[in-house]
Amino acid sequence: MGESDEGRLGTAGPVESADRVPGEPAEPEVPVEPSEAAAGGQAGEAGENAPAAGGKKGRPAKRKRSGFLETLMYVLGGVVVALLVHTFLLQSFWIPSESMQNTLLVNDYVVVNKLAYKLGPVERGDIVVFKGWNGEDTIKRVIGVGGDHVKCCDAKRRITVNGTPLDEEGKYLYPGAKPSDLKFDVTVPKGRLWLMGDHRNNSADSRFYTDDGHEGTISEDDVTGRAFLRYWPLNRISLLSRPGTFSAVR
Repeated sequence: MGESDEGRLGTAGPVESADRVPGEPAEPEVPVEPSEAAAGGQAGEAGENAPAAGGKKGRPAKRKRSGFLETLMYVLGGVVVALLVHTFLLQSFWIPSESMQNTLLVNDYVVVNKLAYKLGPVERGDIVVFKGWNGEDTIKRVIGVGGDHVKCCDAKRRITVNGTPLDEEGKYLYPGAKPSDLKFDVTVPKGRLWLMGDHRNNSADSRFYTDDGHEGTISEDDVTGRAFLRYWPLNRISLLSRPGTFSAVR
C-alpha cells in the first residue's frame, strides 16, 4: 500500500443516521478521542505495521537495512567472481617494451586466457605470457614446440621449422627487420618452447640464452596463458589470432 493510503479514510460525504426521525434536527456529532492503541501507544499489539512518530511506519527502515545487505552481498559476490576469474581464467597484462612491435606496442594492454593450455596444446604462432629467463612475466611468439627443429637461416635468410621456411615478412615481423641476425640450430626438447619477439632487432628471446642448459627454450609449465585480445588503447582493439604462416609446418 502506498503512503497516500496509510491511515487515511476516503471522503464519501455526510451519512445520515438510520435512527433519526425525518424533519428533526440532527444531533451534533460528539468527537471521539482516539484510543491509545489507535494512537500507536500499544506497539506490541500493533506490530510492525503501527505508524511511528510523525505518521511514518517502522518498515521502511527495515527495508533500507535489507537493501544495504543485499547490495553488500552483490558487491562481495562480484569481488569473489573477479578474483576467481583472475586466478583461474583471465588476466590482463601491460606491454612495457618494443620487443613485440608492431603486433603489440608499448603501453598496449592484452588479455590472457589462462585455461587455454589446460584444454589443448601450445601451438606455433601463439603469443604467450610466461615466466621468462629472468623470472619475470614475459610475452613472445611461439616459433617452435617440443620436438621441432628450429634453424636460422636458409639461403633466403628465413627461419625454418622442421625444414619448412617461415614466411614472416609482411605478416607479423617488424617492418624492415630481418628474421634473425643471430644464427641458431636447435631441436626443441619435449615439453619446452622456442620463443621469439616480432621485433627481432629489439627482442631478447630464446636466441640469447642458448647456453642456459636448455638451449634457450622455456618449459610449457612456465606459460601463464595465451594472449588473445588487445583491448587498450581503444583504437587498437583487436583479437590476436594465430597467423597462417605456420600452417605448412609438419
